[in-house]
Amino acid sequence: MEVNKKIYKIVFVVCSFCTTVTFGQSVYSITLETALRTELFSSYSTQQRPNKQVLVYADLTLLTVNDMNIKDQTLSVSAQLGLSWLDERLKWDTGRTQDYSSINYMFSTERYTWKPTIYVENSVEDLSVITDLNTPMRMNQKGLIEWSTSAIYMVSCEAVITYYPLDQQICDIKLSTTGYTSLQINLLLKANPVDLLFYSENGEWELLAVTGTKPDDRVKGSVSHSKVTFSIHLQRRPMFHVLNTMFPVVLMAFLIPMAFKLHVESGEKIGYCLTVLLAYAVYLSMISENIPSTSVSICYLSIYLASTLVLSTLSVLFVILVINVHHTPDDEPMSDRLKSVALKMEKCICRRKRNESATQPVKVAPATEELPKGKKHGAFLESCDPEEEEMTWVRLSRLLDRFFFLSFMIIISASTIIFIFLISFQMITS
Repeated sequence: MEVNKKIYKIVFVVCSFCTTVTFGQSVYSITLETALRTELFSSYSTQQRPNKQVLVYADLTLLTVNDMNIKDQTLSVSAQLGLSWLDERLKWDTGRTQDYSSINYMFSTERYTWKPTIYVENSVEDLSVITDLNTPMRMNQKGLIEWSTSAIYMVSCEAVITYYPLDQQICDIKLSTTGYTSLQINLLLKANPVDLLFYSENGEWELLAVTGTKPDDRVKGSVSHSKVTFSIHLQRRPMFHVLNTMFPVVLMAFLIPMAFKLHVESGEKIGYCLTVLLAYAVYLSMISENIPSTSVSICYLSIYLASTLVLSTLSVLFVILVINVHHTPDDEPMSDRLKSVALKMEKCICRRKRNESATQPVKVAPATEELPKGKKHGAFLESCDPEEEEMTWVRLSRLLDRFFFLSFMIIISASTIIFIFLISFQMITS
């Protein structure tokens, strides 16, 4: 067995040598690459750029969206930034002392190879030049260098809060050159500037699109610096905020008119109104903590909460008015003008209730039973003929309850429908 193994090794070496001689090709070896490195880097300077104007091509591989904080207006993403440029000083396909065709690629680092100085223009943590001494650069026989570095980029993002919490955000990662002007380094985009093959979904934000653009060069003084921009289009996943923000807010809004359905004798009207008012105030403060303190854009949710808070405050004042009217002594005279307005209002309400009653089936009560006075056809129908009975303070308080209930219900219903339409407009049209 040992003899056979030695014979196989000898045959393999002889065949490899014969193949090399026959086709006239060199064989890769560490010694050969060492010789190539010595030849390439013997007179190479990392302080000198390869050409008068170096074309640097950039691409972005998005890994995940870590966080989109609209309160601080920042976006954090994990991504790989790829750069490629041509350095003809490092090509070995022609014009060398020996044949290096068996070496397809070599690797180096920015410690020994020239690299363009690029930084993230809108970074909120680090404005230094992008660098990575541990990530190797890959170079081919024609001198094309490709370098890709991974990092967590936290950039400023001007959040549009108009449609919060059903909002969409567009954030940019702006790359720009520093030290070199656009005449020395020209930043460009690759043919496919964005790669989402390794992207992992975020639980709060849905990725709609990532695009790369080449904007106008940034001019500073008398010089211009080249730049490229990667735009990330995100949409907030709505289910969590619909259940935990919008749904409770709308439900609490419809609790406001219910205060006018409570009887004054129960003694709970004013306590109920204050409870709803405080609940809304607390909810408004909680939501305000997640909305940025800016006046550039207006949040429809804040407008809805503020208007509903105003209605809740007015309901407290009107409940106090109703209670005060209800407990006014009967011997205190009512002005003729107030009585006239109250009778006209009562006539309108009674006409509406008669129309509603006419469409419902009539139930005949037993002849032996009589409804107590003032309870016929409900609390507001005992005086549906203003000419038969005189307007009293108790009747006026019940009339005000009915009027305020209808008014608040109409206003809150209309404002809620408008709010839902406006806040959903962006999702419908997108």
